Amino acid sequence: MIVRSGIGVDAHPLVPGRPLVLGGVDVDFQKGLAGHSDGDVLTHAVIDALLGAAGLGDVGVHFPSTDPGLKGIAGATLLTRTADLLDRHKWRVTYVDATIIAERPALRPYLGRMRRILAGPLGLRPDEVSIKATTTDGLGFAGRGEGISALAVATLEREE
Repeated sequence: MIVRSGIGVDAHPLVPGRPLVLGGVDVDFQKGLAGHSDGDVLTHAVIDALLGAAGLGDVGVHFPSTDPGLKGIAGATLLTRTADLLDRHKWRVTYVDATIIAERPALRPYLGRMRRILAGPLGLRPDEVSIKATTTDGLGFAGRGEGISALAVATLEREE
């Protein structure tokens, strides 16, 4: 059995006029994340962690922001496509752990739904996906409310 872990990171600025989507969940907030797709930093970080663990590059390789067909696409759709790619390469996801870094909004009420949404396409149970949220106590771009970032670690396995 081959077991690998990968790390993913993503960050986007908060802007008015866009919905805030994190982990495939619409979060009630007055700003959303800028991006070519839906700007879902949590899902993008998870995708990068998955692709990294499989040695398949990163989100930009498979879903480039230069592709007009991906304009506004949901991160959840990209996650499903990533799960299909992993399956074609015989990788099975065993666990995902992620942290959202945002001063506001309060995310605790949304974390359970995020876990369920991210678990589905990966063939995981919600208890095999850990989603946490933290602040920076006012430090940096997240602390000033200028953006949100996310970090993720994914563990994969495949038969030798």
